[in-house]
Amino acid sequence: MLLQNDSPEADPLLAAMAAEIPRLRRFARVLMRGADGADDLVQETLMRAIAARSQFAEGTNLRAWLFAILRNVHLSLRRRAGRSPFAPTPATMPASIVSGGQEEQHAFRDLGRAFDALPKTQRQVLWLTVVEGMDYEQVAAVLRTPVGTVRSRLSRAREALRTSVWAQQKTKGGKE
Repeated sequence: MLLQNDSPEADPLLAAMAAEIPRLRRFARVLMRGADGADDLVQETLMRAIAARSQFAEGTNLRAWLFAILRNVHLSLRRRAGRSPFAPTPATMPASIVSGGQEEQHAFRDLGRAFDALPKTQRQVLWLTVVEGMDYEQVAAVLRTPVGTVRSRLSRAREALRTSVWAQQKTKGGKE
């Protein structure tokens, strides 16, 4: 909750946090595997960040700090909720509708399926490095893992995507 004199215009830290909201939303959607609950996760992250703003060290990476909070909030919520039998999984979610004849949409769908099939640890590393543009050290800080592990997971994720997409294309080519 913002106090009256804590407006983003008056506080550079709040303004910087507000600028990170689109990135936080994207990563929240990756963690939540869709838009449902992602905004709530971002809101909870920002509330905790504002409450803990005194713990933020000036001159350090705000984005990595916020992403670490977001990931920790997500993990806490999952632990608290347990494994619900009603939670959607990629197998139970409907496939996206693709208009006929548009190969780019097919390729994007195939890539999305391959991405969803990756282990969670590889999905997170791939997303943070490729989409969010974080360097290995930042990703390591967010995920609380060694830099070598980040590099290894990223390499394995990229190889798995290549293999999966190539196999899907080969299968489609054989059907025609």
